[in-house]
Amino acid sequence: MREMVDSSQGRTEVLAAAFFARAADRVARDLIGARLAVRRPDGVVERHLVFETEAYLGAHDLACHGARGRTARNAVMFGPAGRWYVYLCYGLHWMLNIVTGPEGVPAAVLLRGVGSHEGPGRLTRALGVDRTFDGRPATRSGGLWLEAAGSPVPRRLVRRTPRIGVGYAGAWAEKPLRYVVDPAELLMMKGPVARRAPVRRRS
Repeated sequence: MREMVDSSQGRTEVLAAAFFARAADRVARDLIGARLAVRRPDGVVERHLVFETEAYLGAHDLACHGARGRTARNAVMFGPAGRWYVYLCYGLHWMLNIVTGPEGVPAAVLLRGVGSHEGPGRLTRALGVDRTFDGRPATRSGGLWLEAAGSPVPRRLVRRTPRIGVGYAGAWAEKPLRYVVDPAELLMMKGPVARRAPVRRRS
């Protein structure tokens, strides 16, 4: 599932802040089939197809970190949209989220599965994502960004289920705000994976 190409070729569209300045559930659905791109320390850019996301809608969503108000930990969630919100879960795993919605609303989408990495903790560990990305814009200059899916993934392939690990949220634990597609079907739809290629550094 991993795709690594020369980012200087300009063949992909980076998703701009306006894409994320929408309701988290819409963003979560539209990110299925998009690519998460990360620039490694050696300059190589890796691109990974997104196959699993979860939406957290705002302060009224009892599973959302913003449900109890603004804190030092969750301040990034309150906007602006298009920035990374990275936090440590259970003192073990970094969780990668993209902030969504209008400024002042604590909403975000959790990336749960990309490429061959299933599970948010495995994802961040494999890609070298940690708290240093918290608050960074999702842009090439920030070293971690999202690129357009191109053709949308058909609705029939995308399953909606309750979110994982939010049993404390009462009725909100049952909301179908997790979006997932079979990685194998996604790869077949998106075509062959490109080979690894070094990035030509710009002066």
